[in-house]
Amino acid sequence: MTGNEHPAAGERPDLSVAIGGFQKLVGYRLVRWEPGLAEIELEASAIHTNRSGLLHGGVHATLLDSAAGLSGVFCAVPGNVVRATTLSFSVQFIAAARTGLLRTIGRRRGGGSRIFFAAAEVLDAEGRLVASGEGSYRYIPGFEPPDGAPLDAPVRGKA
Repeated sequence: MTGNEHPAAGERPDLSVAIGGFQKLVGYRLVRWEPGLAEIELEASAIHTNRSGLLHGGVHATLLDSAAGLSGVFCAVPGNVVRATTLSFSVQFIAAARTGLLRTIGRRRGGGSRIFFAAAEVLDAEGRLVASGEGSYRYIPGFEPPDGAPLDAPVRGKA
């Protein structure tokens, strides 16, 4: 591919362009990514719990914001990325979660050329809904969809 071509049908996108330092710290992984949808997983352990032994609410918020944000920044151009920043995000804690596999699914709900809206849900290993959230995001100038910009391009100015 020359860099301006889209992946062939059925070809898996490069998930490595979505990896950041905070993602590594928390330990979640992007397992599915396509236009308008992102799915991440976390094998939650004792390091993710609060002093009551339950999953810390900040972990829920991180997973929700990350999956929702990723759902709006898919880029099919190899070597390029679409970037955005969170403008607002609300979280609803629905059920207590402990350690184990957590799956978070984010979906882009709408928006335009500068701002998009997305929602996400965290499911526990049994498929029970434990948290949900909704947010608004602003594309970073120069990194807008559909083509984004090269991964190593500097972010300039205000988001």
